Amino acid sequence: MQKKSKLGLIIGIISFVAAVTAALTAFLIVKDKKKKDDEELMEYLDCSIE
Repeated sequence: MQKKSKLGLIIGIISFVAAVTAALTAFLIVKDKKKKDDEELMEYLDCSIE
């Protein structure tokens, strides 16, 4: 019974780390895409004003 508890704990920790890593990666990708979209919009607006 003790080995199953340790194995479950290890799998739980690995799953938690994987979930946090995936969430952080998704957040950074969305943030980078928004930054690129904002830069493209500013460039478009600058060009359209001239």
